[in-house]
Amino acid sequence: MIQANMNFRELSPFGIEVNEINITEIDDRDLVSLKHIIASNGLLVFRRQAVSDADFVAFLSRLGVMTFTAGEIPVAHQPDLNVVSNVGRDRPPRSVFHTDTSYVARPPAFTALRAVTIPASGGATLFSDQYRAYETLPSTVKEQLAEARVLHVMSGLKLDEHQENQSWHPLFLRHPLSDRLALFLSTPERCQAISGMPIDSAEPTRCERAQRLVRLLYQHSIRHYRLYRHRWQIGDIAIWDNRCTMHRADHSEVIGDRVLHRGLVLGEPIV
Repeated sequence: MIQANMNFRELSPFGIEVNEINITEIDDRDLVSLKHIIASNGLLVFRRQAVSDADFVAFLSRLGVMTFTAGEIPVAHQPDLNVVSNVGRDRPPRSVFHTDTSYVARPPAFTALRAVTIPASGGATLFSDQYRAYETLPSTVKEQLAEARVLHVMSGLKLDEHQENQSWHPLFLRHPLSDRLALFLSTPERCQAISGMPIDSAEPTRCERAQRLVRLLYQHSIRHYRLYRHRWQIGDIAIWDNRCTMHRADHSEVIGDRVLHRGLVLGEPIV
């Protein structure tokens, strides 16, 4: 049972905000409940968290085994975290809706960001509800693609030759905690094929059809009226479930430094 002093508020159009509790004060029983809340709602935002990176890592480690995306820049004193920053850049970082590190066989279950430095304006993070994206698909599409699998590939990072850089995952992913189906995608650049439609084919129209289908499903997922826009405040920690959300940063019209520290919690192998 969640502690009575936790103040929950529903976000629109999805997600949950938590006030009046510090992540260092959450007991094990409540932690299990929180994992199910994140799984059911996609996103959980803790407000006013006066905590250190060490506290942040300790909390995430209680959610599960932490993982790290090869090629990212680690936080100097906490190598389980990586830096998300616009500081010292000549141009804004590129960000499109995506699922974190979906090209591995065992992608992160949860991603969490801790606000370190907030710009004077701009710099929001947007989230898509992939449960709703699945639920609003036409029934014929659900039937035709019920067994489809998508090839997720790595892009934008430099990996060693022995590091994992692609994996097949179900297009419709049944969440192990909520038991709901979600449309499991990433940016089309990282979704290179659908099962039965190979990348290199003597019939290029099949490959083109797969890529076109991915783009259509992706655009369906990120319709503006189904997105939650998170405007960061000092002390915010946002945790989302990669199995039922996509996200992107809005780097347009940012004034000032934007620095966040990111942690990933490993998920189960997707079958």
